[in-house]
Amino acid sequence: MGIGPGETIDPLCGGRLRILQKAQGYRFSVDSLLLAWFTRVRDRGRVLDLGSGSGILSAVLAFRFPTVEVTGIEIQEELARMARRTAALNGLDDRVRILCGDASEIRNLVPPESFDVAVFNPPYRKLRSGRMNDNAERAVARHELRGSLGTFLRAARYALRGGGEAFLVYPAVRGVELFWRMRRETLEPKTVRFVHSRRDSAGEFVLVRAVRGGGEELKVLPPLFLYGDGDGYSAEAMEIFREISEPPGPSGT
Repeated sequence: MGIGPGETIDPLCGGRLRILQKAQGYRFSVDSLLLAWFTRVRDRGRVLDLGSGSGILSAVLAFRFPTVEVTGIEIQEELARMARRTAALNGLDDRVRILCGDASEIRNLVPPESFDVAVFNPPYRKLRSGRMNDNAERAVARHELRGSLGTFLRAARYALRGGGEAFLVYPAVRGVELFWRMRRETLEPKTVRFVHSRRDSAGEFVLVRAVRGGGEELKVLPPLFLYGDGDGYSAEAMEIFREISEPPGPSGT
């Protein structure tokens, strides 16, 4: 399985996993790596990766949890093909299935209550907030052009069995909306961890584990600081990257 024009192969998990990406299109960032590390899947679990992009979460979770089966759903056909190629490149295509489809039409894609875990890093910029990225792939991945937070949460509620878990990452500044919408979809937040660039900076992202139909009880973990006193990553961030990947560049790409 070769590399195509304008593509890169990026190593993860100490080089044991290779991810195909566009050199100029959508590329995974540090929030995807943190979500891959935060997610836990029980033995022989079934995982739904909503908005799978080029397939990083599907591949990493299948690699980390060797008995699980992963189904990814990606609306952009070219990225869906790339995710399939990534799975095949790593010998994971027997446990990773990538569907090209719209999460808003989840009922046409997978049976109800058929997954143990759902993971997603949904588009987080509203349509008229901030400058729209000139690259179409990046714009769809980051702006609510073809899918919103509500779309992904409704899809997760439909696909998860009772007691199933959802893992996601979202900007901290939209945390109130996130928790409100999760409760509307009976996805009860159970564990949260805020991610900061530095100890003196505001939270940038929040990692959340929710349970479909779970009771009202929330565990707030200590904050995660990505950078130490200098320009380098903190000791905890480096440990995470050692577990998941080689350390990404400062831009998170």
